[in-house]
Amino acid sequence: MDAATLTIFNHLFASVAEEMGVTLGRTAYSPNIKERLDYSCAVFLAADPPSLLAQAAHIPVHLGAMPASVRAAVEQCAPFRPGDVVILNDPYLGGNHLPDITLVSPVFISGQWSVSSAQPSDHYFFVASRAHHADVGGMSPGSMPLSTEIYQEGIIIPPIKLVDGGVRNEAVWQLILRNVRTPWERDGDLAAQLAAHTTGAARLSEIVERYGIDETLRQARNLIDYAQSLTRAAIRRIPNGCYSFTDFLDDDGQSDAPVPIRVTLTVEDDSLTADFAGTAPAVAGNLNAVPAIVDSAVVYCLRCVAMALLEADLPMNQGVLAPLTLHIPAGSLLDPYPPHAVAAGNVETSQRVVDVVFGALAQALPALIPAASQGTMNNVTFGGAYRPAGAAAAARPYAYYETIGGGAGAGPHSDGASGVHVHMSNTRNTPVEALEYSFPIRLEAYALREGSGGTGLRQGGEGLVRAIRFLGPATVTITAERRRRGPYGLAGGAPGAAGRNLLWRKGKTAELPGKTSFAVEPGDVVRIETPGGGGWGEISEVSPTSKV
Repeated sequence: MDAATLTIFNHLFASVAEEMGVTLGRTAYSPNIKERLDYSCAVFLAADPPSLLAQAAHIPVHLGAMPASVRAAVEQCAPFRPGDVVILNDPYLGGNHLPDITLVSPVFISGQWSVSSAQPSDHYFFVASRAHHADVGGMSPGSMPLSTEIYQEGIIIPPIKLVDGGVRNEAVWQLILRNVRTPWERDGDLAAQLAAHTTGAARLSEIVERYGIDETLRQARNLIDYAQSLTRAAIRRIPNGCYSFTDFLDDDGQSDAPVPIRVTLTVEDDSLTADFAGTAPAVAGNLNAVPAIVDSAVVYCLRCVAMALLEADLPMNQGVLAPLTLHIPAGSLLDPYPPHAVAAGNVETSQRVVDVVFGALAQALPALIPAASQGTMNNVTFGGAYRPAGAAAAARPYAYYETIGGGAGAGPHSDGASGVHVHMSNTRNTPVEALEYSFPIRLEAYALREGSGGTGLRQGGEGLVRAIRFLGPATVTITAERRRRGPYGLAGGAPGAAGRNLLWRKGKTAELPGKTSFAVEPGDVVRIETPGGGGWGEISEVSPTSKV
């Protein structure tokens, strides 16, 4: 492999996904997508099965799970024609949870002939986008309800052609819009995803036009092989052995019982196996996670460790997944049977999977792995219908979803960052001005939660405080973790402070559970205090200077 050429193509393919993301963010309608950037884009090689080729630096939980979406699109909707676009969100058919709507498009390169495939005018790539839509129906505004079956969570879309040969399927489009609370938002956001795919197809065509299809495909395959070789080289730096770790979700939202997640990592030369035997069975609440989410979390951890061990960038493509084997018990929390509810598995359970994988890796690499970060996305949804005082128009429905940052875990060489999104979330916060402009609320407070980081030789990052005053009646749903036990510390460091949810009403304060849905009245204030990160090391220890 020519290193310079490989680097050029790595950036070329990644730039396609990045520009898709810019198009999606700039043309989207809802604050959740255009402000928080809750979306992801990727490029796939049209192999059998399709292979992840490049992704933008978007949401880890989206990107690691997207290969399952592309495979499902191919299995359910092939053969393809130019102009086809597949839509899906079914967690049991390639999705992860219903608000994340995925589009998949084949990219046809007109007039090109590949010697390797001997097929003229064939499609050699797929582009894919996934965006979190702020409402897709279901039993509560924001489509993150405290559900007990998937049918309560919103409209379920199996892989189906939204655009067929360049012609939009209006029946499917209108069916989706009719089943959500804010159809004008979905209309705009879906159109933004289509625009992103147009951009991606155009940029891939330009690359092929410049370098030719055979050279482009050859470098794509070389790039995947290169990522695999780097990943295997990193795994060889982890001591061989078996490493187990167990952590818990607070509860499933339907009972108070903690929910264990256990992993045993087996490192053997240049391969890694993650076995989740000992994890709880599927639960009655919505914390169940489909296997694609587990793939995302484990691959994310592996890539983080690989880049730290190699002290180099690692292209994120199918090669990173090759040395990894997962064993997930069927019928468990991490591989539920339909119609189990899964709304929060994508956002909360994914974070705990990261915590247990890093907890196991800390036994093998104690001088590298940080303590636990906040371990939750602090999901808040609210919605209702609002008419400004004195307005003659009818009240207009609204729905909003956001996640809130917290403290990052401290590591052997640095304190944890404060007030950030961690691990499987990589979104921004919604600016106060955009939030107050779009919805009948006021932000009373948005600040660091002082004293919430775990103590130690290295201090865990501080969580956040976010207080929202409602100017009209609404339904609020909170789905949050680490409310009963804080994020663990490592090497003698203290855990971070657990989070808290509070409701201020008419001069009285009530503490709310981690998972709750309730009605608010004008003047009510909901206050979210997010967890701090775990501390690392005993304060009496001498600061480590060696690196793995």
